Amino acid sequence: MADPDNADPHSPPRESNVILSVLNAIDLGLGWLERVVVAGSVLAMAGLMSLHVVSRLISNVLASYQDYPGLTWLAQVNASIPSGIPGTEEVTQMLIVIMTFVGVGYAARCARHISMSAIYDQLSGWPRKALLIIICLGTGALMFFFAWKSAEYVMVLQERGRTSSSLHVPFWMINMALPIGFTLAGVQYLLTTIRNLVSDDIYRSFTEKETYSDVPLDGSGQAHAPDEPHGL
Repeated sequence: MADPDNADPHSPPRESNVILSVLNAIDLGLGWLERVVVAGSVLAMAGLMSLHVVSRLISNVLASYQDYPGLTWLAQVNASIPSGIPGTEEVTQMLIVIMTFVGVGYAARCARHISMSAIYDQLSGWPRKALLIIICLGTGALMFFFAWKSAEYVMVLQERGRTSSSLHVPFWMINMALPIGFTLAGVQYLLTTIRNLVSDDIYRSFTEKETYSDVPLDGSGQAHAPDEPHGL
């Protein structure tokens, strides 16, 4: 437990701590949801593809031996084993769509998204933080706009009643990952903006504090290496 006598005089007020606690709970819940969806999609896709390959391999092996004398019974066994799992390609494509768009929010949450930072890396102090806030606000607004447009697209698919050719799964159900993923990403950028507004440090995401070693600390253009290696 922290000693109140040694509390940082520059720490944010209690109101900011309450706000951050609430936002942290929201961030943890969204992070759990994103991890479950992304990890579940990857595991389901890997398991389905593996079973599909193994099933086809067994069927081909049995077919190559069923014509030998005394092994004609293998034809009956082979007939009971499907040569591959029907609909594997469709399910895999659906899982890729879900994993990709829900992963957008997860990448933003972990600050692992692609960034164009040529100008940003040249700044330090409050100009750097101000530019990061502007970037997060702009990107978050763009994500919410994409969520709105993709929701309209999903509604069009639902009205037309389009389904997949093999499993007849409605396309609108799979494409719900688009507005959900863009909304999750927009929420993450909004959380990052709030975090930087109520905190003294610079945060690349709600939980990822900026630790770049090449951040210029003065006007000389020289960068200072960190006192300790990353991860310590």
